[in-house]
Amino acid sequence: MTHAIMIQGAGSNVGKSLLVAGLARACLRRGINVAPFKPQNMSNNAAVTGDGGEIGRAQALQARAAGCTPLTDMNPVLLKPEGAHGAQVIVQGHPVGRLGASGYTQEKPRLMGAVLDSFARLGRGADLIIVEGAGSPAEINLRAGDIANMGFARAADVPVILVGDIDRGGVIAQIVGTQAVLDPDDAAMIRGFAVNKFRGEIALFSDGEHAIAARTGWPSLGVVPWFEHAWRLPPEDVQDLASSRGGACHIAVPQLGRIANFDDLTPLAGEPGVTLDIVPPGRPLPADADLILLAGSKSTIADLEDFRANGWDIDLAAHVRRRGGVLGVCGGYQMLGRRIADPDGIEGPPGAVEGLGHLDVETVLQPRKRLGLTEARHEPSGTPVRGYEIHLGETAGPDCERGWLRVGDRREGAQSPDGRVQGTYLHGLFAEDAFRAAYLAELGAVSDLLYDDAVDATLDALARHLEMYLDVDRLLSLASEPVIPPKDQSKS
Repeated sequence: MTHAIMIQGAGSNVGKSLLVAGLARACLRRGINVAPFKPQNMSNNAAVTGDGGEIGRAQALQARAAGCTPLTDMNPVLLKPEGAHGAQVIVQGHPVGRLGASGYTQEKPRLMGAVLDSFARLGRGADLIIVEGAGSPAEINLRAGDIANMGFARAADVPVILVGDIDRGGVIAQIVGTQAVLDPDDAAMIRGFAVNKFRGEIALFSDGEHAIAARTGWPSLGVVPWFEHAWRLPPEDVQDLASSRGGACHIAVPQLGRIANFDDLTPLAGEPGVTLDIVPPGRPLPADADLILLAGSKSTIADLEDFRANGWDIDLAAHVRRRGGVLGVCGGYQMLGRRIADPDGIEGPPGAVEGLGHLDVETVLQPRKRLGLTEARHEPSGTPVRGYEIHLGETAGPDCERGWLRVGDRREGAQSPDGRVQGTYLHGLFAEDAFRAAYLAELGAVSDLLYDDAVDATLDALARHLEMYLDVDRLLSLASEPVIPPKDQSKS
Protein backbone atom coordinates (compact mmCIF):
# COMPACT_ATOMS: atom_id res chain seq x y z
CA MET A 1 0.00 0.00 0.00
CA THR A 2 1.26 3.45 -0.88
CA HIS A 3 2.38 5.98 1.72
CA ALA A 4 2.45 9.76 1.34
CA ILE A 5 4.13 12.84 2.81
CA MET A 6 3.42 16.47 1.92
CA ILE A 7 5.81 19.42 1.68
CA GLN A 8 4.13 22.75 2.39
CA GLY A 9 5.72 26.19 2.55
CA ALA A 10 5.53 28.98 5.10
CA GLY A 11 5.37 31.24 2.03
CA SER A 12 5.55 31.21 -1.75
CA ASN A 13 8.83 30.37 -3.48
CA VAL A 14 10.43 28.78 -0.41
CA GLY A 15 11.84 26.06 -2.66
CA LYS A 16 9.15 23.37 -2.32
CA SER A 17 9.42 22.23 -5.95
CA LEU A 18 13.18 21.79 -5.75
CA LEU A 19 12.94 19.98 -2.42
CA VAL A 20 10.38 17.54 -3.80
CA ALA A 21 12.58 16.91 -6.86
CA GLY A 22 15.60 16.29 -4.65
CA LEU A 23 13.68 14.01 -2.30
CA ALA A 24 12.27 12.09 -5.26
CA ARG A 25 15.76 11.50 -6.63
CA ALA A 26 17.01 10.50 -3.15
CA CYS A 27 14.19 7.94 -2.98
CA LEU A 28 14.99 6.64 -6.45
CA ARG A 29 18.62 6.16 -5.38
CA ARG A 30 17.33 4.12 -2.42
CA GLY A 31 15.25 1.87 -4.64
CA ILE A 32 11.89 3.36 -3.60
CA ASN A 33 9.12 3.49 -6.22
CA VAL A 34 8.18 7.15 -5.78
CA ALA A 35 5.89 9.59 -7.61
CA PRO A 36 5.37 13.38 -7.26
CA PHE A 37 1.97 14.98 -6.84
CA LYS A 38 0.77 18.58 -6.70
CA PRO A 39 -2.99 19.00 -6.28
CA GLN A 40 -3.06 22.54 -7.66
CA ASN A 41 -0.38 24.49 -9.46
CA MET A 42 -0.37 27.98 -10.95
CA SER A 43 2.13 28.33 -13.76
CA ASN A 44 2.38 29.17 -17.44
CA ASN A 45 5.37 26.85 -17.67
CA ALA A 46 3.72 23.59 -18.66
CA ALA A 47 4.82 20.20 -19.94
CA VAL A 48 2.98 17.82 -22.25
CA THR A 49 2.55 14.31 -20.84
CA GLY A 50 2.64 10.95 -22.53
CA ASP A 51 -1.07 10.48 -21.78
CA GLY A 52 -1.97 13.52 -23.88
CA GLY A 53 -2.46 16.33 -21.38
CA GLU A 54 -0.47 19.07 -19.68
CA ILE A 55 0.92 19.56 -16.19
CA GLY A 56 3.17 22.07 -14.48
CA ARG A 57 6.77 21.92 -15.67
CA ALA A 58 7.93 21.40 -12.07
CA GLN A 59 5.97 18.16 -11.81
CA ALA A 60 7.53 16.92 -15.06
CA LEU A 61 10.97 17.59 -13.60
CA GLN A 62 9.98 15.85 -10.35
CA ALA A 63 8.79 12.84 -12.36
CA ARG A 64 12.15 12.75 -14.08
CA ALA A 65 13.85 12.92 -10.70
CA ALA A 66 11.69 9.99 -9.57
CA GLY A 67 12.54 7.99 -12.67
CA CYS A 68 8.93 7.77 -13.85
CA THR A 69 6.88 8.99 -16.79
CA PRO A 70 5.09 12.36 -16.34
CA LEU A 71 1.32 11.83 -16.06
CA THR A 72 -1.60 14.22 -15.87
CA ASP A 73 -2.55 12.72 -12.49
CA MET A 74 0.62 14.23 -11.01
CA ASN A 75 -0.93 17.72 -11.27
CA PRO A 76 -4.71 17.39 -11.60
CA VAL A 77 -5.45 21.13 -11.39
CA LEU A 78 -3.26 23.59 -13.29
CA LEU A 79 -4.07 27.30 -13.44
CA LYS A 80 -2.50 29.25 -16.30
CA PRO A 81 -2.75 33.00 -15.58
CA GLU A 82 -3.96 35.12 -18.48
CA GLY A 83 -3.95 38.49 -16.74
CA ALA A 84 -4.32 40.13 -13.38
CA HIS A 85 -7.75 38.68 -12.63
CA GLY A 86 -8.22 35.39 -14.49
CA ALA A 87 -6.71 32.09 -15.54
CA GLN A 88 -7.30 29.14 -17.80
CA VAL A 89 -8.25 26.11 -15.70
CA ILE A 90 -6.73 22.75 -16.66
CA VAL A 91 -8.26 19.68 -14.97
CA GLN A 92 -6.54 16.31 -15.31
CA GLY A 93 -4.57 17.60 -18.26
CA HIS A 94 -7.26 19.35 -20.29
CA PRO A 95 -8.77 22.87 -20.31
CA VAL A 96 -12.25 23.21 -18.84
CA GLY A 97 -12.68 26.97 -19.04
CA ARG A 98 -11.49 30.36 -17.83
CA LEU A 99 -12.32 31.74 -14.42
CA GLY A 100 -11.66 34.87 -12.43
CA ALA A 101 -10.47 34.65 -8.84
CA SER A 102 -13.96 34.72 -7.33
CA GLY A 103 -15.30 32.20 -9.83
CA TYR A 104 -12.44 29.82 -9.11
CA THR A 105 -13.01 30.14 -5.36
CA GLN A 106 -16.56 28.89 -5.88
CA GLU A 107 -15.36 26.08 -8.15
CA LYS A 108 -12.61 24.71 -5.87
CA PRO A 109 -14.77 22.44 -3.70
CA ARG A 110 -16.04 20.67 -6.83
CA LEU A 111 -12.47 20.14 -8.01
CA MET A 112 -11.50 18.21 -4.89
CA GLY A 113 -13.10 15.09 -6.36
CA ALA A 114 -10.80 15.25 -9.40
CA VAL A 115 -7.79 15.86 -7.14
CA LEU A 116 -8.54 12.86 -4.94
CA ASP A 117 -9.36 10.70 -7.96
CA SER A 118 -5.94 11.49 -9.50
CA PHE A 119 -4.18 10.96 -6.17
CA ALA A 120 -5.79 7.55 -5.67
CA ARG A 121 -4.97 6.46 -9.21
CA LEU A 122 -1.36 7.61 -8.86
CA GLY A 123 -1.06 5.74 -5.58
CA ARG A 124 -1.93 2.45 -7.22
CA GLY A 125 1.40 2.56 -9.05
CA ALA A 126 3.75 3.95 -6.37
CA ASP A 127 5.08 2.94 -2.98
CA LEU A 128 5.48 6.58 -1.93
CA ILE A 129 3.91 9.83 -3.09
CA ILE A 130 5.63 13.10 -2.25
CA VAL A 131 3.01 15.83 -2.35
CA GLU A 132 3.82 19.50 -2.92
CA GLY A 133 1.60 22.24 -1.58
CA ALA A 134 1.01 25.62 -3.23
CA GLY A 135 1.72 29.00 -1.70
CA SER A 136 1.22 28.68 2.03
CA PRO A 137 -1.36 27.26 4.45
CA ALA A 138 -0.94 30.52 6.40
CA GLU A 139 -3.15 32.18 3.78
CA ILE A 140 -6.16 31.35 5.92
CA ASN A 141 -8.36 33.68 3.85
CA LEU A 142 -8.15 30.96 1.18
CA ARG A 143 -8.80 28.03 3.52
CA ALA A 144 -12.48 27.54 2.70
CA GLY A 145 -12.68 24.98 -0.09
CA ASP A 146 -8.89 24.65 -0.20
CA ILE A 147 -7.56 21.86 -2.40
CA ALA A 148 -3.87 22.84 -2.45
CA ASN A 149 -2.65 22.71 1.15
CA MET A 150 -4.43 21.73 4.36
CA GLY A 151 -7.71 21.09 2.57
CA PHE A 152 -6.04 18.29 0.64
CA ALA A 153 -3.85 17.12 3.55
CA ARG A 154 -6.87 16.60 5.76
CA ALA A 155 -9.09 15.15 3.05
CA ALA A 156 -6.48 12.48 2.26
CA ASP A 157 -4.96 12.34 5.78
CA VAL A 158 -1.43 13.10 4.56
CA PRO A 159 1.14 14.32 7.13
CA VAL A 160 2.88 17.62 6.40
CA ILE A 161 6.41 18.99 6.65
CA LEU A 162 6.48 22.80 6.79
CA VAL A 163 9.38 24.57 5.06
CA GLY A 164 10.55 28.14 5.67
CA ASP A 165 12.80 30.35 3.53
CA ILE A 166 15.61 31.92 5.55
CA ASP A 167 17.02 33.80 2.55
CA ARG A 168 14.15 36.28 2.77
CA GLY A 169 14.68 36.82 6.49
CA GLY A 170 12.19 36.34 9.31
CA VAL A 171 12.08 32.56 9.02
CA ILE A 172 11.31 32.12 12.73
CA ALA A 173 8.24 34.30 12.37
CA GLN A 174 7.31 32.51 9.13
CA ILE A 175 7.12 29.10 10.77
CA VAL A 176 5.93 30.06 14.26
CA GLY A 177 3.44 32.50 12.76
CA THR A 178 2.05 29.81 10.49
CA GLN A 179 1.23 27.66 13.49
CA ALA A 180 -0.31 30.66 15.27
CA VAL A 181 -2.84 31.38 12.50
CA LEU A 182 -3.74 27.81 11.57
CA ASP A 183 -6.85 26.06 12.79
CA PRO A 184 -5.69 23.57 15.46
CA ASP A 185 -6.83 20.60 13.38
CA ASP A 186 -4.80 21.90 10.44
CA ALA A 187 -1.76 22.56 12.61
CA ALA A 188 -1.99 19.00 13.91
CA MET A 189 -1.23 17.71 10.40
CA ILE A 190 2.31 19.16 10.61
CA ARG A 191 4.88 16.62 11.81
CA GLY A 192 8.05 18.69 11.51
CA PHE A 193 9.73 21.67 9.88
CA ALA A 194 12.80 22.46 7.80
CA VAL A 195 14.60 25.68 6.91
CA ASN A 196 15.69 26.18 3.31
CA LYS A 197 18.06 28.47 1.35
CA PHE A 198 20.55 29.12 4.14
CA ARG A 199 23.68 31.11 3.29
CA GLY A 200 26.67 31.12 5.62
CA GLU A 201 27.60 28.98 8.61
CA ILE A 202 24.68 26.76 9.64
CA ALA A 203 25.84 26.55 13.26
CA LEU A 204 24.96 30.23 13.64
CA PHE A 205 21.27 29.34 13.25
CA SER A 206 21.27 26.64 15.92
CA ASP A 207 19.53 28.87 18.47
CA GLY A 208 16.92 29.86 15.89
CA GLU A 209 16.24 26.24 15.06
CA HIS A 210 15.75 25.43 18.74
CA ALA A 211 13.51 28.49 19.18
CA ILE A 212 11.17 27.32 16.43
CA ALA A 213 11.02 23.80 17.89
CA ALA A 214 10.35 25.13 21.40
CA ARG A 215 7.53 27.43 20.27
CA THR A 216 5.81 25.01 17.91
CA GLY A 217 6.55 21.60 19.42
CA TRP A 218 7.57 20.42 15.93
CA PRO A 219 10.93 18.70 15.44
CA SER A 220 13.47 20.18 13.06
CA LEU A 221 14.37 18.00 10.11
CA GLY A 222 17.30 20.18 9.13
CA VAL A 223 18.62 23.44 7.74
CA VAL A 224 19.37 23.25 4.02
CA PRO A 225 22.02 25.55 2.51
CA TRP A 226 21.41 27.35 -0.76
CA PHE A 227 21.79 24.91 -3.67
CA GLU A 228 24.15 26.71 -6.03
CA HIS A 229 23.38 24.60 -9.09
CA ALA A 230 19.59 25.11 -9.15
CA TRP A 231 19.95 27.31 -12.25
CA ARG A 232 20.90 24.21 -14.23
CA LEU A 233 17.39 22.81 -13.80
CA PRO A 234 14.32 24.04 -15.72
CA PRO A 235 12.74 26.89 -13.73
CA GLU A 236 9.11 26.83 -12.66
CA ASP A 237 8.45 30.48 -11.88
CA VAL A 238 9.16 33.52 -14.02
CA GLN A 239 10.98 35.14 -11.08
CA ASP A 240 13.58 32.38 -11.46
CA LEU A 241 14.25 33.39 -15.06
CA ALA A 242 17.69 35.01 -15.18
CA SER A 243 20.45 35.96 -17.58
CA SER A 244 23.61 33.88 -17.73
CA ARG A 245 27.01 35.16 -18.78
CA GLY A 246 29.00 32.84 -20.98
CA GLY A 247 30.80 33.15 -24.30
CA ALA A 248 30.71 35.52 -27.23
CA CYS A 249 27.47 34.23 -28.78
CA HIS A 250 24.87 36.73 -27.55
CA ILE A 251 21.22 35.62 -27.45
CA ALA A 252 18.71 38.21 -26.25
CA VAL A 253 15.24 37.29 -24.96
CA PRO A 254 12.66 40.03 -24.31
CA GLN A 255 10.95 39.26 -21.00
CA LEU A 256 7.29 39.35 -21.93
CA GLY A 257 4.77 39.83 -19.14
CA ARG A 258 2.98 36.56 -19.90
CA ILE A 259 6.00 34.55 -21.00
CA ALA A 260 5.32 30.82 -21.07
CA ASN A 261 7.31 27.61 -21.41
CA PHE A 262 10.51 29.53 -20.82
CA ASP A 263 12.31 26.33 -19.87
CA ASP A 264 13.13 26.33 -23.61
CA LEU A 265 15.92 28.69 -22.56
CA THR A 266 17.56 26.50 -19.89
CA PRO A 267 19.80 24.50 -22.26
CA LEU A 268 21.06 27.75 -23.79
CA ALA A 269 21.82 29.17 -20.34
CA GLY A 270 24.02 26.16 -19.65
CA GLU A 271 26.16 26.57 -22.78
CA PRO A 272 29.62 27.98 -21.94
CA GLY A 273 29.81 29.59 -25.38
CA VAL A 274 26.51 31.47 -25.00
CA THR A 275 25.57 34.62 -23.12
CA LEU A 276 21.83 34.49 -22.53
CA ASP A 277 20.47 37.99 -21.97
CA ILE A 278 16.97 38.24 -20.47
CA VAL A 279 15.91 41.79 -21.37
CA PRO A 280 13.47 43.30 -18.84
CA PRO A 281 10.77 45.82 -19.77
CA GLY A 282 12.15 49.34 -20.12
CA ARG A 283 15.51 48.23 -21.54
CA PRO A 284 16.15 48.21 -25.30
CA LEU A 285 17.02 45.02 -27.10
CA PRO A 286 20.83 44.93 -27.40
CA ALA A 287 22.22 46.03 -30.74
CA ASP A 288 25.04 43.48 -30.61
CA ALA A 289 22.82 40.39 -30.22
CA ASP A 290 23.51 37.51 -32.59
CA LEU A 291 19.99 36.18 -32.08
CA ILE A 292 16.79 37.66 -30.69
CA LEU A 293 14.57 34.88 -29.38
CA LEU A 294 10.86 35.53 -28.81
CA ALA A 295 9.68 32.88 -26.35
CA GLY A 296 6.20 31.48 -25.82
CA SER A 297 3.33 33.52 -24.43
CA LYS A 298 0.10 32.67 -22.63
CA SER A 299 -1.60 35.74 -24.16
CA THR A 300 0.02 36.49 -27.49
CA ILE A 301 -1.95 39.60 -28.41
CA ALA A 302 -1.48 41.26 -25.00
CA ASP A 303 2.24 40.48 -25.04
CA LEU A 304 2.50 41.84 -28.57
CA GLU A 305 1.01 45.12 -27.32
CA ASP A 306 3.57 45.20 -24.50
CA PHE A 307 6.34 44.40 -26.98
CA ARG A 308 5.42 47.50 -28.96
CA ALA A 309 4.92 49.61 -25.84
CA ASN A 310 8.54 48.90 -24.89
CA GLY A 311 9.76 49.98 -28.31
CA TRP A 312 11.08 46.49 -28.93
CA ASP A 313 9.37 46.40 -32.34
CA ILE A 314 11.68 49.22 -33.45
CA ASP A 315 14.72 47.47 -31.95
CA LEU A 316 13.77 44.21 -33.67
CA ALA A 317 13.31 45.91 -37.04
CA ALA A 318 16.79 47.45 -36.72
CA HIS A 319 18.21 44.05 -35.77
CA VAL A 320 16.66 42.49 -38.89
CA ARG A 321 18.09 45.28 -41.08
CA ARG A 322 21.52 44.46 -39.63
CA ARG A 323 20.87 40.87 -40.80
CA GLY A 324 20.69 39.52 -37.27
CA GLY A 325 18.98 36.22 -36.52
CA VAL A 326 15.46 35.98 -35.09
CA LEU A 327 13.66 32.94 -33.71
CA GLY A 328 10.07 32.90 -32.49
CA VAL A 329 8.75 29.93 -30.53
CA CYS A 330 4.98 29.38 -30.27
CA GLY A 331 3.51 32.74 -29.22
CA GLY A 332 6.73 34.44 -30.35
CA TYR A 333 6.29 32.76 -33.75
CA GLN A 334 2.74 34.11 -34.00
CA MET A 335 3.94 37.65 -33.19
CA LEU A 336 6.49 37.58 -36.02
CA GLY A 337 3.76 37.14 -38.64
CA ARG A 338 1.73 39.76 -40.47
CA ARG A 339 -1.55 39.29 -38.64
CA ILE A 340 -3.12 37.53 -35.65
CA ALA A 341 -6.87 37.00 -35.84
CA ASP A 342 -8.98 36.12 -32.82
CA PRO A 343 -12.49 35.67 -34.24
CA ASP A 344 -13.83 33.84 -31.17
CA GLY A 345 -12.49 36.33 -28.61
CA ILE A 346 -10.19 33.77 -26.98
CA GLU A 347 -7.75 36.40 -25.71
CA GLY A 348 -10.11 39.37 -25.53
CA PRO A 349 -12.68 41.09 -27.75
CA PRO A 350 -13.04 39.36 -31.14
CA GLY A 351 -10.94 40.95 -33.85
CA ALA A 352 -7.49 40.97 -35.38
CA VAL A 353 -4.18 42.79 -34.85
CA GLU A 354 -1.16 43.40 -37.00
CA GLY A 355 1.88 41.32 -36.21
CA LEU A 356 5.49 42.41 -36.39
CA GLY A 357 5.60 41.51 -40.08
CA HIS A 358 8.94 39.71 -40.26
CA LEU A 359 7.37 36.48 -41.49
CA ASP A 360 4.85 36.25 -44.31
CA VAL A 361 2.33 34.21 -42.32
CA GLU A 362 -0.97 34.80 -40.55
CA THR A 363 -2.34 33.13 -37.43
CA VAL A 364 -5.96 32.42 -36.53
CA LEU A 365 -6.49 31.65 -32.84
CA GLN A 366 -8.88 28.75 -32.30
CA PRO A 367 -10.59 27.39 -29.17
CA ARG A 368 -9.14 23.90 -29.45
CA LYS A 369 -5.67 23.56 -27.96
CA ARG A 370 -3.10 21.49 -29.78
CA LEU A 371 -1.20 19.23 -27.36
CA GLY A 372 1.27 16.55 -28.28
CA LEU A 373 4.74 15.11 -28.16
CA THR A 374 6.38 15.57 -31.55
CA GLU A 375 9.31 14.04 -33.40
CA ALA A 376 10.81 16.12 -36.18
CA ARG A 377 13.93 16.59 -38.26
CA HIS A 378 15.97 19.79 -38.57
CA GLU A 379 16.12 20.19 -42.34
CA PRO A 380 19.41 22.14 -42.65
CA SER A 381 21.45 19.68 -40.57
CA GLY A 382 19.38 16.51 -40.84
CA THR A 383 19.42 16.07 -37.06
CA PRO A 384 16.41 14.43 -35.36
CA VAL A 385 14.50 16.53 -32.84
CA ARG A 386 11.99 15.64 -30.15
CA GLY A 387 9.78 18.29 -28.61
CA TYR A 388 6.20 19.12 -27.79
CA GLU A 389 3.41 21.37 -29.03
CA ILE A 390 1.05 23.25 -26.74
CA HIS A 391 -0.76 26.10 -28.45
CA LEU A 392 -4.01 27.62 -29.64
CA GLY A 393 -4.23 28.62 -33.27
CA GLU A 394 -3.06 27.67 -36.73
CA THR A 395 -0.47 29.56 -38.77
CA ALA A 396 -0.25 29.60 -42.56
CA GLY A 397 1.34 31.63 -45.33
CA PRO A 398 4.07 31.63 -47.99
CA ASP A 399 6.92 31.47 -45.47
CA CYS A 400 5.52 28.18 -44.12
CA GLU A 401 6.60 26.63 -47.44
CA ARG A 402 10.14 27.16 -46.18
CA GLY A 403 9.43 25.47 -42.84
CA TRP A 404 12.82 24.48 -41.48
CA LEU A 405 11.61 21.46 -39.51
CA ARG A 406 9.90 18.39 -40.92
CA VAL A 407 7.31 16.36 -39.02
CA GLY A 408 6.49 13.25 -41.02
CA ASP A 409 5.51 14.43 -44.49
CA ARG A 410 4.76 18.04 -43.51
CA ARG A 411 6.93 21.06 -42.93
CA GLU A 412 6.72 22.69 -39.51
CA GLY A 413 7.32 26.36 -38.75
CA ALA A 414 8.23 29.14 -41.16
CA GLN A 415 11.29 30.95 -42.47
CA SER A 416 11.95 34.22 -44.25
CA PRO A 417 13.44 34.03 -47.77
CA ASP A 418 16.93 34.87 -46.47
CA GLY A 419 16.60 32.30 -43.66
CA ARG A 420 17.41 34.81 -40.90
CA VAL A 421 13.91 34.95 -39.36
CA GLN A 422 12.40 31.66 -38.24
CA GLY A 423 9.39 30.51 -36.30
CA THR A 424 8.19 27.21 -34.87
CA TYR A 425 5.48 25.78 -32.63
CA LEU A 426 7.84 23.13 -31.33
CA HIS A 427 9.00 23.56 -27.73
CA GLY A 428 11.95 21.69 -26.29
CA LEU A 429 14.17 21.97 -29.36
CA PHE A 430 17.23 23.17 -27.50
CA ALA A 431 17.15 20.22 -25.10
CA GLU A 432 18.33 18.10 -28.05
CA ASP A 433 22.13 18.16 -28.10
CA ALA A 434 22.63 17.53 -31.82
CA PHE A 435 20.10 20.15 -32.87
CA ARG A 436 21.41 22.72 -30.38
CA ALA A 437 24.95 22.18 -31.59
CA ALA A 438 23.90 22.59 -35.23
CA TYR A 439 21.83 25.69 -34.49
CA LEU A 440 24.53 27.38 -32.43
CA ALA A 441 27.13 26.56 -35.07
CA GLU A 442 25.18 28.78 -37.46
CA LEU A 443 25.68 31.57 -34.91
CA GLY A 444 29.40 30.85 -34.66
CA ALA A 445 29.27 29.08 -31.30
CA VAL A 446 30.53 25.64 -30.33
CA SER A 447 28.28 23.51 -28.13
CA ASP A 448 29.90 21.12 -25.66
CA LEU A 449 26.95 20.56 -23.30
CA LEU A 450 25.21 17.20 -22.92
CA TYR A 451 21.99 18.64 -21.58
CA ASP A 452 20.14 15.54 -20.36
CA ASP A 453 23.27 14.27 -18.66
CA ALA A 454 23.71 17.67 -16.99
CA VAL A 455 20.13 17.67 -15.68
CA ASP A 456 20.47 14.18 -14.23
CA ALA A 457 23.85 15.01 -12.69
CA THR A 458 22.29 18.09 -11.09
CA LEU A 459 19.38 16.06 -9.70
CA ASP A 460 21.87 13.58 -8.24
CA ALA A 461 23.83 16.46 -6.70
CA LEU A 462 20.59 17.90 -5.28
CA ALA A 463 19.72 14.54 -3.71
CA ARG A 464 23.17 14.33 -2.10
CA HIS A 465 22.80 17.91 -0.89
CA LEU A 466 19.50 17.13 0.85
CA GLU A 467 20.81 13.88 2.32
CA MET A 468 23.69 15.83 3.84
CA TYR A 469 21.58 18.50 5.51
CA LEU A 470 18.09 17.01 5.93
CA ASP A 471 17.20 14.01 8.08
CA VAL A 472 15.77 12.21 5.06
CA ASP A 473 15.31 8.91 6.91
CA ARG A 474 13.21 10.59 9.59
CA LEU A 475 11.23 12.54 6.98
CA LEU A 476 10.38 9.36 5.09
CA SER A 477 9.45 7.59 8.32
CA LEU A 478 6.78 10.25 8.87
CA ALA A 479 4.96 9.26 5.67
CA SER A 480 1.75 7.35 6.30
CA GLU A 481 -0.94 5.50 4.41
CA PRO A 482 -3.44 8.04 3.04
CA VAL A 483 -7.21 7.79 3.21
CA ILE A 484 -9.23 8.63 0.11
CA PRO A 485 -12.81 9.56 1.01
CA PRO A 486 -15.74 9.12 -1.38
CA LYS A 487 -16.08 12.10 -3.71
CA ASP A 488 -19.23 13.39 -2.03
CA GLN A 489 -17.31 13.59 1.27
CA SER A 490 -14.25 15.38 -0.14
CA LYS A 491 -15.11 18.92 0.93
CA SER A 492 -12.83 19.96 3.77
